[in-house]
Amino acid sequence: MGQEKGADTTSRIHHNFGMARPEGYRKAQRLMHMANQFKIPVVTLVDTAGAYPGVGAEERGQSEAIAKSVETCLRMGVPIISTIIGEGGSGGAIAIATGNKVYMLEHSIYSVISPEGCASILWRSADYAKDAAEALKLTAQDMKKNKLIDNIIAEPTGGAHRDHDTTIVSVTNQIEKGLSEFDGMNAEQLIQHRREKFLAMGRV
Repeated sequence: MGQEKGADTTSRIHHNFGMARPEGYRKAQRLMHMANQFKIPVVTLVDTAGAYPGVGAEERGQSEAIAKSVETCLRMGVPIISTIIGEGGSGGAIAIATGNKVYMLEHSIYSVISPEGCASILWRSADYAKDAAEALKLTAQDMKKNKLIDNIIAEPTGGAHRDHDTTIVSVTNQIEKGLSEFDGMNAEQLIQHRREKFLAMGRV
């Protein structure tokens, strides 16, 4: 499962630019519970600037839906493999990316907030987005260096969008390799592995 941004203006509007509403995260929870019941590994593809910030979404419990999705991920007794394929923004991403393994495409980004949003808070102007991006350390290389992801998936020359077929094969191979590492592990071991992975983040 994953977010769909769209490829042009019409499709992006149709998919709300990849920003899920509370109903989307509750659907993800239902799918994860079903996968857990039938012992099916969960594979997620993340590409979102963040959860939809509209008033209606907040009224329908956006933050609760995200928190519940993270909790659901942490309680899953099957492997969860997550891949950031474009943009991994804030709670909108982590809601389905709390996995045993987290990968990133070479030129993707993963951050608690967008550079524009960060600049608007710190400098009261989106003009400082470049400075914010550097401070956020949001590149795949920064994420790997800081031990926040498990591996970087190389992209074709010019980026993943230039050669979809090659990118799909690369992502598939990495996911298969990740899943193979959990062969023979029971539900309790998978849950413990996932929790320890996220509790270790930020520790020196």
